Amino acid sequence: MLKNVSKTLFIVLLLAAMTPLNAAERMIRLATTTSTENSGLLNKLLPPFEKQTGISVQVIAVGTGKALRMGRDGDVDLVLVHDRIGENSFVAEGHGVNRREVMYNDFVIVGPADDPATVSGIHNVAEALQKIVDSKSLFISRGDASGTHKKELYLWKILGQKPAGDWYREAGQGMGKVLQIAGELQAYTLTDRGTWLAYRSKSPLKLLMEGDKRLFNPYGIIAVNPARYADSHYRAAMEFIAWVTSVEGQTVIHDYRIDGNPLFIPMAVPVP
Repeated sequence: MLKNVSKTLFIVLLLAAMTPLNAAERMIRLATTTSTENSGLLNKLLPPFEKQTGISVQVIAVGTGKALRMGRDGDVDLVLVHDRIGENSFVAEGHGVNRREVMYNDFVIVGPADDPATVSGIHNVAEALQKIVDSKSLFISRGDASGTHKKELYLWKILGQKPAGDWYREAGQGMGKVLQIAGELQAYTLTDRGTWLAYRSKSPLKLLMEGDKRLFNPYGIIAVNPARYADSHYRAAMEFIAWVTSVEGQTVIHDYRIDGNPLFIPMAVPVP
């Protein structure tokens, strides 16, 4: 079966390479995480690509889980997400092809300035979360099957915890909205660093816990498999993947900073 899929994909790509892109094909649908949008990265990344190639990018910013579901349903042309296990399954099941590393940052815990759980200065995320549990300090979870939410669930699993009770609330919202809710309620939350840097100037919260290697947060980009989804704009999607993982695209990621702080670190190629 895999041989047949590979042969079909080869034929699709061969025929596509011989045909110029028409106007409709010069638009791609990108399902990506709220963190890439909330952080402001896409506002820096997309305009130079669109100007250079003439390909427009329609962004659907959702949690990673929903982005991968949209890819499985053939509703988008490519996904840019941060859930390595989910990404590997997406490719292994034949929904996506040509996964590439793009960038990384890390997760951090932010919370009230008075830090009722006393997690400030701790560099062990399990210890920090245990203090939040023991003090029953309010914690806002994404609760949306996003990459951030899956990381959070992984961390609770390390503790052997299944959080519940009045102190633990699931928002079912994107990262920017969760930071807003946590700020209004003076609660703790787990956030990617990029979104935090973009929002911190308008938030009463403080960065309290960082530095654990288990908080590593890589992002991958994957084209939807044209052998499975004949309507996908595969060649235009691959142009975007090639650009975002090129020196030019990686330099845009490298140079995007707030107050001198990088929001994401490029992974695909060395940036001068």
